[in-house]
Amino acid sequence: MSSARTIGLVVNPTAGQGRGRALGARAAELLGASGHDVVDLSSPSADAALQRCTAAVADGLDTLVVVGGDGMVHLGVNAVAGSATALAVVAAGTGNDNARSLGLPLLDAAAGAAVVLGGHRRRIDAARQVRPGRPDQWFVGVLCGGFDAVVNERANSWAWPRGRMRYNLAIARELPLFRPLPYEIELDGEVWATEAMLVAVGNGPAYGGGMLITPDASYDDGLLDVLVVGPMSVPRLLTVFPKVFSGRHVTHPSVTIRRARHVRLSTPGIVAYADGERFGPMPVDVELVPGALEVLVPA
Repeated sequence: MSSARTIGLVVNPTAGQGRGRALGARAAELLGASGHDVVDLSSPSADAALQRCTAAVADGLDTLVVVGGDGMVHLGVNAVAGSATALAVVAAGTGNDNARSLGLPLLDAAAGAAVVLGGHRRRIDAARQVRPGRPDQWFVGVLCGGFDAVVNERANSWAWPRGRMRYNLAIARELPLFRPLPYEIELDGEVWATEAMLVAVGNGPAYGGGMLITPDASYDDGLLDVLVVGPMSVPRLLTVFPKVFSGRHVTHPSVTIRRARHVRLSTPGIVAYADGERFGPMPVDVELVPGALEVLVPA
């Protein structure tokens, strides 16, 4: 992209079971050869990387390139949302749900670098949680706050196995024990008390490596899609949940989708996840910010 003078690059070398390192090195080589100033903002920890990226954005960085999966997209969104810095993604993770939903190249450093250098700037929405005395929290894809969040929390407590198998084992561990939870859901000021197995808030359509949990969610419609799966037996849930890969689960009578700009979720004992990253214990209170960031997409 000819107008980008300074490009920040942050790489997760462990993304995609080690793919991130090689794809990051290749992307850095290609971007450096373009004649632009490439600044490596990678750090030993995600928190340190976010601090470096946020400081670079505050200093007027033109473009921030993240190399990794949805966790790196989440980091990038939290660094650039509300600023003039464009976000670019070289997708190197296992799931890559946001990159796939935005039509970005997957696992291809050359194609990803080409989008950075010659792509189109697309303005999209993002969701924000404002916390007094603390930095705002953003997400761009899907926030989960039910059975799916419990699985994430369980899987993240294990060091082994790696990759998708860890989540499959976590599902097997949690599913027989899970029961419907009482929720208070506030949608644009309207309070809805219900019991649910799963609640997801989607700005984008997918999570979990291709699960179309909120299949009609759009990154630029100004609304969040709130999906609620009502109480059902474990055998019934096992028949409904696989349909999430095609989006056909939304036709089940126990599934409700509503749309709102401001969403507050509250239920005891659940830690919410967003873009696959730990977002924090319930309650969560998020609002959609239309056009909160620019992302680079294929021209």
